[in-house]
Amino acid sequence: MIIRVSEARVRPERFEEFREMIVSAVREFPGRYAGLVDHEVLLAPPDSLLYVSRWRGEQDLVEYAGEHWRDQPVVLPGEDEYLDAPLRVRHFTTAPLG
Repeated sequence: MIIRVSEARVRPERFEEFREMIVSAVREFPGRYAGLVDHEVLLAPPDSLLYVSRWRGEQDLVEYAGEHWRDQPVVLPGEDEYLDAPLRVRHFTTAPLG
């Protein structure tokens, strides 16, 4: 499993609008991307939002984000107007605890 974290630094005065746009956009992702195991939007008002998604594997991320999934975020149309900085994307795998 690969965990993808996209971090948005949002203009505080646009935070609520941005939250609504992101939640609306990602709501349909489970039906569109078979490799998406789980996802959530994490909020840290007034200026930070994370989109966390969990994927079965690398090929599933290629289908979602393209060949450059490791270093290029998926940017929705018009998203830049809400942001103070470019989106940041990171990937994680889990470490066994036992």
